[in-house]
Amino acid sequence: MEPDLSWLLIGLPVAFALGWLASRLDLRQLRRERDDSPRTYFKGLNLLLNEQQDQAIDAFIEAVQNDPDTTELHFALGNLFRRRGEYDRAVRVHQHLAGRGDLSEAERTRAQRALAQDFMKAGLFDRAEAAWSALIGSSHDGEAQLALLSLYERSRGWEQAAQVARRLEGRGLGSFAGRIAHYECERAEELDAAGRADEAAAALARAQAAAPGSARPWVLAGQRLQRQGDAAGALRAWDTLREHHGAAFVLVAGDYAACARSAGATDAARELLQLALADQPAVELLQALEALDAERPVAERLPRLVAHLREHPSLSAAQLLLPIATTEPQALDEAARSALLGAVARAARPLQRYRCASCGFEAQRHFWQCPGCLAWDSYPPQRNDLS
Repeated sequence: MEPDLSWLLIGLPVAFALGWLASRLDLRQLRRERDDSPRTYFKGLNLLLNEQQDQAIDAFIEAVQNDPDTTELHFALGNLFRRRGEYDRAVRVHQHLAGRGDLSEAERTRAQRALAQDFMKAGLFDRAEAAWSALIGSSHDGEAQLALLSLYERSRGWEQAAQVARRLEGRGLGSFAGRIAHYECERAEELDAAGRADEAAAALARAQAAAPGSARPWVLAGQRLQRQGDAAGALRAWDTLREHHGAAFVLVAGDYAACARSAGATDAARELLQLALADQPAVELLQALEALDAERPVAERLPRLVAHLREHPSLSAAQLLLPIATTEPQALDEAARSALLGAVARAARPLQRYRCASCGFEAQRHFWQCPGCLAWDSYPPQRNDLS
């Protein structure tokens, strides 16, 4: 029996037609998925712009599922998780990106940077340090160095911070001399507290060399000498401070007076403090002069106090005059009493405010409706004198 070739002739075109139809269906499905992916992405972007972050996350997740190879979708999703405070999910997304073998070097570096930002925001500083350190020498080198500098400051790793600051300065990314001086000063204080005086002195010398224009190394140098009982040495250090950093001298004015009494240099110290007070009428300098002249007659000290109080009325200055007014009221003439009362009234005036119980807005007069939060009857009838 011969085979019926007519079925073969009919079957081949049918099989070809079915195969062609199936391929067309697959292509349509693929095109539909590709069309859906950007549509879903733009939907998520629109929701994000409308501050609907929950719905935006759902849209981006759907887009990633439809097109798992698109790196931009992963970056968008990871950054959105970070903004939402969902740091664990952000880390997972960026770790997945960093571990992909099909990424270019630039994209892998970008993923590493995003991962470092995730750890920083999450407060995982040890992992953030490792992530930023991996970016040293990359296109994000400057940002990584600055981030490491911030990390070392937070963790009080002053030695590492100084090293990073010197690298940044060496690369011409700005002047970090002032910061380096502060790092060395912090290091000196820690070493002094640990009883390592020689190393502390070396750190302080590095601080002075790093930033000759910085006041803090000279402040600390005098304080170290004062603790060691070298009052004359402390005075010399603070004389240098006064010569180059007059504004910062008020920080050690009281200690300067104490060291001057110990070193028997009260006359020279009085003259310097009076010159400093003329240049900078700070109450700290006035207090130092009062401490230096505590044993001198009231009649000699009173004119200076009254003159300062008239020109610069403050509670701190009035406090220096109050003991005299209490123990020797006859020493105060009408001008001194007027200056004292004027200083107290001037200092008390800002405290005499009404405060809104709803939002805390303060005002000199009473309001029935708060100008800040618009609440009614939120101002108590009594001023906040004790605040």
